[in-house]
Amino acid sequence: MMDSIQSLSELLSEQKAGSFVEIPGKLARTFGQTTISTTLPVSKLLSIYEVDLEVQRSIIPQNLTKLIDYIQLYLDHQQTVYFPGIILSARGAGEYDENAGVYRLKAIEKLYVVDGQHRLAAFQRLTESFQSLMARAKDRREYDKMEEISQKLNSLYQFPMSVMIYLDIDARQERQLFSDINKLPRKIGGNLAVLRDQRRFYHVVASRLADSDPNLQDIGVDMFTERGKGPEFLWSYHLLVEIMCALFEGRMRASARNNGYQFTEEEEDAAIKEASFYLDRLVAYLPKPGKGVIAWSENVQLALALFAHEEAVKTGSFNRYSLEHALKILPHIDWDGIYVGEEKDRLPRRSRIMKAYQYIKEFYANNQLILIGTKEDAG
Repeated sequence: MMDSIQSLSELLSEQKAGSFVEIPGKLARTFGQTTISTTLPVSKLLSIYEVDLEVQRSIIPQNLTKLIDYIQLYLDHQQTVYFPGIILSARGAGEYDENAGVYRLKAIEKLYVVDGQHRLAAFQRLTESFQSLMARAKDRREYDKMEEISQKLNSLYQFPMSVMIYLDIDARQERQLFSDINKLPRKIGGNLAVLRDQRRFYHVVASRLADSDPNLQDIGVDMFTERGKGPEFLWSYHLLVEIMCALFEGRMRASARNNGYQFTEEEEDAAIKEASFYLDRLVAYLPKPGKGVIAWSENVQLALALFAHEEAVKTGSFNRYSLEHALKILPHIDWDGIYVGEEKDRLPRRSRIMKAYQYIKEFYANNQLILIGTKEDAG
């Protein structure tokens, strides 16, 4: 009987309908290419993707860990989480049935990841972990634990992910698309803009401030890129997040301790209130915001936030009056004296920030007597 099968395609054609993966989706043209847009549960998505290391970079463990922690919020605390859509490439696999609006993929066919490798790996790692825990609990007859693990595993399997499948691009085009997607500054699509509002504490604070604080409307924050900024903006969104970390913790963002996902509305509102006061004082005491104004440059702004934090918490907790007193030194500072020669362009970023911080701190220590007895303090 097997001799009657002349090719792999004939063998596949003999497969039963159940051996196909059916993906309902809408056919469209995206950037001149044929695509299918759909939403799939993670269980189905994990069964159809493949990674081509010629296109993708190696997994970065730190990024994977952060994504796993983020998904755990959904599993442990029922907190809503959002992810940018996954982009896959068919490389000729599967067939689209226009009448049924269904893309059919043979059981042995896979779709290759263009964007979303870490997200998929995080879900894969968690499902494998829960499957292992389930087997262990079963062996030990820990039925209560089995029920808990089963619920989490089902939640993982059912999690919906937005997916776009490119039907007719090759590996070279995949590499180009991957490169374009991951270039900085990275433009934020609608789903990633939603994700931003579900992020860590200082990201949420920064987003709310940029949306509501009138001072930031004057300064200009580019909310449409993640790190870089358009020429018409003075600050990037990333810088605003960094300033919040420095202001409230006296640390750079990478070492912030309170930038978690779990926080109360009261904590968020309190931070917004103090940050708005700080921004209002900056606008009042610094030169008018503008490009080329050193006081408003990225390095000096981070140095100012570090200085402001140190002065604000001298009494133990964040004290607005201590902060207000310290910031009154700002109009007296010679901002052009911070960097000598080409230091502001040639020094490493952290060195530029710390040089500006030390300059401001020493100036305040040597000249704060000029603030005593001023009209403002007397009032």
